[in-house]
Amino acid sequence: MKKKFSKSWIGSKQPRKQRKYLANAPLHLKKKMICANLSKALREKFGKRSSPLRKNDEVKIMRGKFKGKRGKVLRVMLKMQMIEVEGAQVKKMDGSKVNIKLNPSNVQIMEMNVDDKKRIKNMKKGIENKSKEKIVEEKKENSKTPTGDKK
Repeated sequence: MKKKFSKSWIGSKQPRKQRKYLANAPLHLKKKMICANLSKALREKFGKRSSPLRKNDEVKIMRGKFKGKRGKVLRVMLKMQMIEVEGAQVKKMDGSKVNIKLNPSNVQIMEMNVDDKKRIKNMKKGIENKSKEKIVEEKKENSKTPTGDKK
């Protein structure tokens, strides 16, 4: 497999080419790909379905052995495209505990880390854009006059 990332790649139906694109993507693009669904409350608040994961976000595990557990994101591994969640641990043979690595698609964001003002500002932009779109749609509907059938 070539190591080079293609900037001009448009898309393909072939799963092998999609996997290759993800595997060879630079880290600044992989960061955007590590997303998880937002809880219903956060969806209503921000007007988005998903958001990139960050350290200290509180998530709920939706799939696998630890389904239903809640915990904070301890680590986001961009190269592996995996995350570690507090409380999702397995015991090794020597008795020590190790955090398991989870695919970000298998978790749901329950609370977001709000320390970064820029992140919240970007999330709120989505709300403003959607509200502007609704206003434009309402104006279009109001400007259209209903035409009656004349016989």
